[in-house]
Amino acid sequence: MEVNFLDKLGSSDFESWILVQQAYRDNAWGEEIMECGFNTNSVYVYIALENGVSIASCFGQSVDYIVYNHEDEDEEFFSTYSEAYENLS
Repeated sequence: MEVNFLDKLGSSDFESWILVQQAYRDNAWGEEIMECGFNTNSVYVYIALENGVSIASCFGQSVDYIVYNHEDEDEEFFSTYSEAYENLS
């Protein structure tokens, strides 16, 4: 996994990266990672999983678990991985 986005992170963004990794380790360990990165528009640091859940954080705040709904092109935010996983389309 290439993580060349790390040089673009500020201190709170790097804190977010640590939180996202910890959440992955604690909740989704073993799930295939599709992509890791930093979205400069939303300022989210994220890990996108092959199963459709993304783990994201911004400004060093607690992580969000995000599911993208392909039907209405909307994102749904959840506070736990299990909630997000249960709401996959």
